[in-house]
Amino acid sequence: MSRRQPQVAVIGAGSWGTAVASIVARHSPTVMWARSAEVAEQVNEKHTNDRYLPDFPLPPSLTATSDLQRAVEPSDIIIMGVPSHGFRGALNDLAPFLRPWTPVVSLVKGLEQVTHRRMTEIIDEVLPGHPAGVLAGPNIAREVVAGYAAAAVIAMPDRHLAAQLGELFRTKLFRIYSTTDVVGVEIAGALKNVFAIAVGMGDGLGSGDNTRAMVITRSLREMTRLGIRLGAESDTFTGLAGMGDLVVTCTSPHSRNRHVGEQLGRGIPMPEILAGMKQVAEGVKATSAVMKLAADAGIEMPIAREVDAVVNHGSTPMQAYRGLINTVPGHEVHGDSP
Repeated sequence: MSRRQPQVAVIGAGSWGTAVASIVARHSPTVMWARSAEVAEQVNEKHTNDRYLPDFPLPPSLTATSDLQRAVEPSDIIIMGVPSHGFRGALNDLAPFLRPWTPVVSLVKGLEQVTHRRMTEIIDEVLPGHPAGVLAGPNIAREVVAGYAAAAVIAMPDRHLAAQLGELFRTKLFRIYSTTDVVGVEIAGALKNVFAIAVGMGDGLGSGDNTRAMVITRSLREMTRLGIRLGAESDTFTGLAGMGDLVVTCTSPHSRNRHVGEQLGRGIPMPEILAGMKQVAEGVKATSAVMKLAADAGIEMPIAREVDAVVNHGSTPMQAYRGLINTVPGHEVHGDSP
């Protein structure tokens, strides 16, 4: 007798939520919740999501709804693809319809603004008893749905459950690894967005490849030091969620956070940049939360500090790069300098 395929609900119809939903729908019955009834209707009738992932056909097996109860109530697995600033609210909204012990997997690479919590911490707080995990890696949505080879890592405290859920996302060209280092994967996911803004600022200022490589490399060091202090495993930061995601987010022309930094480097004001974007650049919101985590942990993070100064405190990209260059370098591994 064949096992019943689990019913999956993907909450959020942005580019990555749609990409993940299109993959999962090939394995299991999948419904995607969209805040917009218009988006849900287009997914159902035309099998596209032109607002967030244009030019890519979606599998006919993927359905969508703007009715949260209809999406959540029959589901065995919940995948959260809403931005960090709406994450807690979405969990509160779906909680009355959620069946006991249903696993909840986050796709979000950010931190909550006021509490500075990671997304799985919010899941544990709002939905106690539900296994919480995160899927992350160097994944540009349009490349994944186009069939380019890619990989990600799913992190959960229970490695066996992580591996089991990983099968939902696996395809011939999308490799899924598993880990129990939830802290490391989430910290890496949030910080790489901040550092992509730093790299983008340099690109906007006209810096070269050497500068870009320097900032990426030293950013990885900052990310690793903070992550270890918060209880993460160091190896996570040389893996897919760390170095892999950092590289693609800092270099891809499709990266929203790199785009923000590049526009800042060209002198465009932040409100104008954000007004021209359809989706959230998580690094903008994460900078202040990252600095609070670093301060609480007693960790110096010069690159993140300069990004925070530009994003939140009126500094300029030129001042940020001058500040980094003027800092006296110390020991490459054990020093605090950028």
